[in-house]
Amino acid sequence: MEAPHNSPAAETAPNPAGTDPAAPDSAPAASAEHGGPAGGAGAVPEAVTVTLTVTSPEQMQELGRRLARLLAPGDLVMLTGELGAGKTTLTRGLGEGLGVRGAVTSPTFVIARVHPSLSGGPALVHVDAYRLGGGLDEMEDLDLDVSLPESVVVVEWGDGKVEELSDDRLRVLIDRATGDTDDERREVTLVGVGARWAGLREALG
Repeated sequence: MEAPHNSPAAETAPNPAGTDPAAPDSAPAASAEHGGPAGGAGAVPEAVTVTLTVTSPEQMQELGRRLARLLAPGDLVMLTGELGAGKTTLTRGLGEGLGVRGAVTSPTFVIARVHPSLSGGPALVHVDAYRLGGGLDEMEDLDLDVSLPESVVVVEWGDGKVEELSDDRLRVLIDRATGDTDDERREVTLVGVGARWAGLREALG
């Protein structure tokens, strides 16, 4: 469960001694459909949609590790889902896959938390945009435009606020089962927007 939202700030993860976690052998199964071909030169590719079913927090974290292998400096990942859906768990897997410093937790109390790489790769900038009402202007105050070209930026609650940061972005929508709150099943929909994500289906296959 994500923590309740509170006052904004920013911080960089401390530098504890640690080792890269080993990814488990199992991974959530995926089904995918392509919105259409990219078309000729200069054409804007349609969004690529991939739908997965995740049955446990461990699988959600493993999905994050799988996605981390596809990420590069400058990528923007937008996470959408209600409280407790698994956004921070997924981001924890992203951090493990990227090999960054510091434990990935909900950035609620600091708004933005920077996790530098331990291996010379891109840093992970983890943002909670829930309380930011000013959209892109407030996001720029957090220096995300500076971080984006050299980091992987993951934004929770960013819909309608950060799309202008990049024409290419990966949207992750997490839906939890209704009714029984003990049901850990999640339907995760990945939507790759822009030419950067035209090969999302094949990369996850």
